[in-house]
Amino acid sequence: MAVYTDLSDEELTTLLADYDLGAALSFKGIAEGVENSNFLLETEKGRFILTVYEKRVARADLPFFMDVTETLANKGFPAPRPMRRKDGALLSEVRGKACALIAFLRGVSPKKPNVAQCRAIGETLAQMHVALEGFSGARDNSLGPSAWAPLIEPRYALAETLRAGLAADVEADLHDVARAWPNGLPRGVIHADLFPDNSLFLGDAISGAIDFYFACTDLLAYDLAVCLNAWCFEPRGAYNITKGQHLIAGYQSLRPLSAEERDALPILSRGAALRFFATRLADWAETPPGALVRPKDPLEYADKLAFHRTATGAADYGA
Repeated sequence: MAVYTDLSDEELTTLLADYDLGAALSFKGIAEGVENSNFLLETEKGRFILTVYEKRVARADLPFFMDVTETLANKGFPAPRPMRRKDGALLSEVRGKACALIAFLRGVSPKKPNVAQCRAIGETLAQMHVALEGFSGARDNSLGPSAWAPLIEPRYALAETLRAGLAADVEADLHDVARAWPNGLPRGVIHADLFPDNSLFLGDAISGAIDFYFACTDLLAYDLAVCLNAWCFEPRGAYNITKGQHLIAGYQSLRPLSAEERDALPILSRGAALRFFATRLADWAETPPGALVRPKDPLEYADKLAFHRTATGAADYGA
């Protein structure tokens, strides 16, 4: 269970005294997640998620993330609303660690997204981008293109043990993406990690987009490319163009892509695959043998990179 800070009854009572949420009725740890301590809390005024930030999230970034989700919730977007304390603050502290109470959202994360859910996530992504137009806050993408080579290059030997020839292939990917990465495309606040496990559905209708802890300011079309990687591939790197068509159509129903964004879609998608290959490779290298939590397999994104190398235009993605 991903609970590193297990609160006592007294600590929970003290924390809730700073909110107007009533007394606690039930409180239990949540097994999902490996970076922070998460609890499901029910009070006299509703259900909430309590997150104690342990290590992944830089404390200085928390106000940005809270402002993004509150802004979205205020505009009717299905983001988890952070609860304000009686003094108006969005963050609290317990045992010297920052924490937040966030509204609970109903729904289930899809294990195998269908085409209707792919269209819904495309619409949702565009809705988010439109809702955050003019948002005053900004945060650099700490896992943008400049971060990929430093994560991958020291681990070429590991990549080669995973698959013969992989190191050379990924080295070529890094070179090609760096040379062709687009400039001047529309920018704004992006989610940057809107995978199926960061979405909630009731049937085929989306009920929540969660986990905004990679949100940053970057290319809007790059966010779409992240979703194409996350939602539209079958096992062993087979791209499902029908899912891609629905996801892109859903996105363009609210925010049509410019010609320049369409042209950049193959290189953006290849870059997005590199980003997740890079972090998975780093996690794979740093997880000791016998660890209870097994990191995600970098080869999933190695397979996706193989598809992206063959793509010649947006039509290959269903645009």
